[in-house]
Amino acid sequence: MLAGGSRISHHLRECDPRLGLGLGFYSARVAELSCACPPKPSSTPILAATHHHHHRRLQRTTSSSSYSIHSKSPGDFSAFSGCFSHREEDYELPSEGLSPVAGGIVALGKFDALHVGHRELAIKAAKVGRPFLLSFVGMAEVLGWEPRAPIVAKCDRKRVLSSWAPYCSGMAPAEFQIEFSSVRHLTPRQFVEKLSKELGVHGVVAGENYRFGYRAAGDALELVRLCEEYGMEACIIKSVMDKNEYARNLNANDSKERGQVSSTRVRRALAVGDMRYVSELLGRKHRLILMAKDEGGLSSNGSRVSVPKSCLLNLAPKEGLYEKCSIVVGEEKSVACKVVIDITHVHIEMDEQGICNIAGNQDLRLLRIEFGDSV
Repeated sequence: MLAGGSRISHHLRECDPRLGLGLGFYSARVAELSCACPPKPSSTPILAATHHHHHRRLQRTTSSSSYSIHSKSPGDFSAFSGCFSHREEDYELPSEGLSPVAGGIVALGKFDALHVGHRELAIKAAKVGRPFLLSFVGMAEVLGWEPRAPIVAKCDRKRVLSSWAPYCSGMAPAEFQIEFSSVRHLTPRQFVEKLSKELGVHGVVAGENYRFGYRAAGDALELVRLCEEYGMEACIIKSVMDKNEYARNLNANDSKERGQVSSTRVRRALAVGDMRYVSELLGRKHRLILMAKDEGGLSSNGSRVSVPKSCLLNLAPKEGLYEKCSIVVGEEKSVACKVVIDITHVHIEMDEQGICNIAGNQDLRLLRIEFGDSV
């Protein structure tokens, strides 16, 4: 049982129409954080802490280069050099009374979008042990932020993480959550001590620009130093950089913009309706989920089904027409459709056969729409 009233959720299990669930740890770069749910890469070699029983040392690694955002197949992924001392080939589930992440490797970050940069953290964690994403809930409420729709619907996160399994040595990363209020005032040392003594974490993975602790007092190098002190392994990897030329114009006016893939970039791409760019950042198609409380929330007119925006469980792209879309039916089968988004509704247009497939195979109160690469 966690001290300090921490609440653990091993993974997100159900749809929640409430938007604005806060995930992430306190950072000076508040604009980069998302509800619901880093500086230009330095040329300084990345440091990683390794732990061999009673012997501790710092290992310098330089092979972790910046990556294009373009998605790679699992077989094409190039392994990072060994930040960790060994691979936990035979990971065992924690004994009763221990935390669910005991003995695992936790990726640290802000996981609103579950984009390709987040996936790289999970990939690295899986090369050493059982991978987890460590996130914090209740941040928006504690800090008084305006609620925002999540990029990934709460009920869809497990599916996304499961899709990462081929990249992560066949293991789907699980999410582990702690109430932000229980860690908000922890110093960097106290936070690492919590990971080690309370949660029993074996190691951590973070990006080179990761900040942690009260008022973002700790940086990646301090994380490595503290993990070494507490007998945990740590690996810092370089940011995944956005190579898209179009992105330079889209993010040019942001003083905090440094070129890495981020949840903020995904939100901006959705705001202009560039679904091809969104797909590149996410490493998958954006899936929009709508849940009506009852059949009265839906209306149909021939080949068109209309759903009010109040039914949205995550962030929709800007108003407009989107072709090359599909509705996911049953076990990930899809029916081609067009989507029109206006001020108040999401309209789904299908041919007659598509309407028949939807009506016969899916509860219309829950609609899952995937957007193709239209601009």
